[in-house]
Amino acid sequence: MTPTTPTDTIRFTFDNSYARELEGCYATWSPTTAPRPMLLCLNHDLARELRLDPDAFTHERSAAIFSGNEVPPGASPLAQAYAGHQFGGFSPQLGDGRALLLGEVIDQHGRRRDIAFKGSGRTPFSRGGDGKAALGPVLREYLIGEAMHALGIPTTRALAAVATGDRVVRERPLPGAVLTRVAASHLRVGTFEFFAARGQHDIVRRLADYAIARHYPDLIGHADRYLELLRAVTERQAALVAQWMLVGFIHGVMNTDNMTISGETIDYGPCAFIEGYDQRAVFSSIDHGGRYAYGNQPSIARWNLARFAETLLPIMNAPQSGDAVARATDVVGSFDDYYEAEWLRGVRGKLGLQGTEAADAALAADWLSLLQEQTVDWTIAWRRLADAAAGDPQGLESLFQDGRSLATWLVGWRQRSVRDSRSGGERAAAMRGVNPLYIPRNHQVEEALAAASDASDLGPFERLLNVLAQPFDERPGLEEYAVPAPAEVTARYQTFCGT
Repeated sequence: MTPTTPTDTIRFTFDNSYARELEGCYATWSPTTAPRPMLLCLNHDLARELRLDPDAFTHERSAAIFSGNEVPPGASPLAQAYAGHQFGGFSPQLGDGRALLLGEVIDQHGRRRDIAFKGSGRTPFSRGGDGKAALGPVLREYLIGEAMHALGIPTTRALAAVATGDRVVRERPLPGAVLTRVAASHLRVGTFEFFAARGQHDIVRRLADYAIARHYPDLIGHADRYLELLRAVTERQAALVAQWMLVGFIHGVMNTDNMTISGETIDYGPCAFIEGYDQRAVFSSIDHGGRYAYGNQPSIARWNLARFAETLLPIMNAPQSGDAVARATDVVGSFDDYYEAEWLRGVRGKLGLQGTEAADAALAADWLSLLQEQTVDWTIAWRRLADAAAGDPQGLESLFQDGRSLATWLVGWRQRSVRDSRSGGERAAAMRGVNPLYIPRNHQVEEALAAASDASDLGPFERLLNVLAQPFDERPGLEEYAVPAPAEVTARYQTFCGT
């Protein structure tokens, strides 16, 4: 049985530039049909953003389309080729082993967006895998992607999740599912690595020109456009990782094939949010050495960008031999400055500081040291600090077993805050607007996924999704979603890739 192309399907207006302009960078392919597809979730807001009418999506037709059983007119399904450094070791061929790019649409803001399946069956890049996805990882990506979007962090998003009606064998048989993912593009550092490793620099040049036209059009025609592309990607990744760090997000598997050229967060596998603050926090079951620990994420991003720079060196303009290396090295080295500037800007807002002062970085560092020393819950600490700005420090003080160091720090923080033109209440409101109350607490995510996978109960997932859609606004009746997991649960918590 092969996917059909009905004439009366829901209308996507595809304009598939990747398929049209980058022949040789993909394999044309079709999704595997699902035996009994059933729509589980449809992102109505995102559908409207993509110029789709969510009211036209009946459950039956949606299930057929988003499972891959019906290929919409104008789609050009393809599996993208890419390589990647995985935990520091280079894999020359990875590619879309369980994903397909269905096509591209122009959204209501004029932005080009990829529509892609994840879990739609084997492709030429599956490397012996089944190409399928289990329901739990599909719902995790849906949930965390929407949470990140609500937090204002650039991210891929989920348009739909469909149960396939078959079983996926991992440690045990699990219900299968397909995610429909929306991205600014699926261009990765690993996409460039695939062709650079083969010496196909003409294709690397085509990829770079395509990335510039799609994501950095101001660079079109620039004499040093490939060096400037490296700089632009470096700046976006520095800003992205700073945002991760400010909300306590751990990606978990920062391989080069999971770093986008667009600057979006992609691939929510063994991801998690820290609870008790710890720079060394690792939750991924496969990260035995802590390579992708919370505090390592900026340095790993810089390392990945160095690998990206290596792919561009052969096509960079350089008046003398060796100049390209030196110039690219300088750009990658500037990551730290970009990152520190973005992080400090963000942390000033979280601390409720107006303006800039030289001592702000030290004030922030001392605050982090306090949280680290006493393993204080990252999210709650910031919200209680906002309460302290409003004149109620008791909740904050209750988080610390030893309050003497906190009291000393608060003196300096208040002295700095005196030079703020806002009232305490105004500062507190501004702080609550950037310090979320509700994050995807790991134990609550696991409970929601287990209910869906083991009991076919989407209720916990839907409730959590609704809570995370408004992460900054305290709402009555949702107190349980702002409570950290018991310490014994956090101590043994692990996340898994789901492949």
